[in-house]
Amino acid sequence: MKKILILLILPLCAFAQTASFKTAETYFNQKKFDQAQPLFQAYLNANPDDKKTREYLGDIASYNKDWDTAIDFYEKLSAEDQKNADYHFKYGGALGMKALAISRIRALTYIGDIKEQFTTAAALDPEHIETRWALIELYLQLPGILGGSTSKAEKYADELQQISAIDGYLSKGYIEEYNNNDKEAEKYYKQAIEVGGSPNTYDKLTNIYEKSNQPEAAIKTAEKSLAKHERNQVNYQIGKIAAEYDMEPQLGITCLRNYIQNHSYKDGVPTHWAYYRLAQIYRNLGDKKQALECIDKAIASSPNFEEAIAIRADIRNL
Repeated sequence: MKKILILLILPLCAFAQTASFKTAETYFNQKKFDQAQPLFQAYLNANPDDKKTREYLGDIASYNKDWDTAIDFYEKLSAEDQKNADYHFKYGGALGMKALAISRIRALTYIGDIKEQFTTAAALDPEHIETRWALIELYLQLPGILGGSTSKAEKYADELQQISAIDGYLSKGYIEEYNNNDKEAEKYYKQAIEVGGSPNTYDKLTNIYEKSNQPEAAIKTAEKSLAKHERNQVNYQIGKIAAEYDMEPQLGITCLRNYIQNHSYKDGVPTHWAYYRLAQIYRNLGDKKQALECIDKAIASSPNFEEAIAIRADIRNL
């Protein structure tokens, strides 16, 4: 009888574990990491060698900026499966983030391992886009005495160009922008728009125009992005440019009102900043009543909003 019970219970336990793992994956994909983590941990306790579960737990630790835990998971995974590019990439990334969180002297001891993990991942997977972006960032950020090199960054940008034209142009634009060559960066970002036209390509070009004090070009580029992708974030971007450069006030007002009306947490910038930009525009127009109304809404939403508090006196003196 006991043997029969065992034979009945074992499949049920296995089924329950599998169901728990699937539920954890669902939570993970929904970015509900606090709910996914204990389920993955329970599954790992029953299946201590399961690589996918350990990778998930490493990813959750990374999301929570628990770099020591993430490093522990990824280091063991990359040692067990030395030909898995993703493991090496994630291990190198966790080491890099840990290095940023400690003193510069201690961080120096991490550089060799970070390089080794990223270059290993790149060698293992000739089409690993994220690793090549990471290497570009690494070689740009490192001082020359520690191996930093624009030419090495450009080498990986050329490799990206062969894998993905849009990533190639974006990475080359990023390198030029990092080195303050804004005209060259503009050229590459325009090429990225031509071959891809993703929201990120328009954002990069808009930002380079803002950075180089070309607000008219920035607004035109943002308008094209808004027309093509209908992203609410671009409404704020247009309103911000209109407010800061005292131009296209009606366009700025319309975009900011739309931003507030359609706002969700995914948009990033909170609505009190949109009210602040509206107040700036109305102040530029000399409309004291509307400017005060907007700045008061901004402060009501965020009582310690220093920028808004600072300009309220200016508005009252209109």
